[in-house]
Amino acid sequence: MFLGTYAPKLDDKGRVILPAKFRQDLESGIVLTRGQERCIYVFSAVEFQKVHERIRQAPLTSAGARDFLRLFLSGASSEAPDSQHRITIPTSLREYAGLERDLTVIGVGDRAEIWATDAWNAYYEAREADFSSTTEEVIPGIF
Repeated sequence: MFLGTYAPKLDDKGRVILPAKFRQDLESGIVLTRGQERCIYVFSAVEFQKVHERIRQAPLTSAGARDFLRLFLSGASSEAPDSQHRITIPTSLREYAGLERDLTVIGVGDRAEIWATDAWNAYYEAREADFSSTTEEVIPGIF
C-alpha cells in the first residue's frame, strides 16, 4: 500500500528516485500515466493490470468511456528502475503535469501520484478545509 508524502527532486534527465517505502510494491514493474488534476499516476504493473481489466469492462458504446480510455492509456508508459532506483518520467508526462525540479510524491493506497510541488500545495490548500469539515459520508461505509 502506498502511503505518505515525499519531496524528491527531478534530475536534468527527467529521472526521479521514488520513496524507498514504495520499492517493494514496484518491483514487478511500474506503469506511469496521466492522472486527474494534472498529476501522474504511478501503478505497480500488477495493480495496473487490475485497473486495465476493470476499464475493459466499460461499454464501447459509451463516448465518455472511450474518451477516458484513450486519454488514460495513450499516456501510459512502462518503466523500470535503474540500479540507483531512479525511474525516467517521459517528456510527455512531465509536460502534462508541469513537472520541474521540485516534486511531491504522495501515496494514495493502490497507487502513488507525482505532482509538481506548487500544484500539490495549491490543491492541498484548496481542499484541506473541506476535508477537515466533512460532515457527510464521502466514501460509503468508510467515512
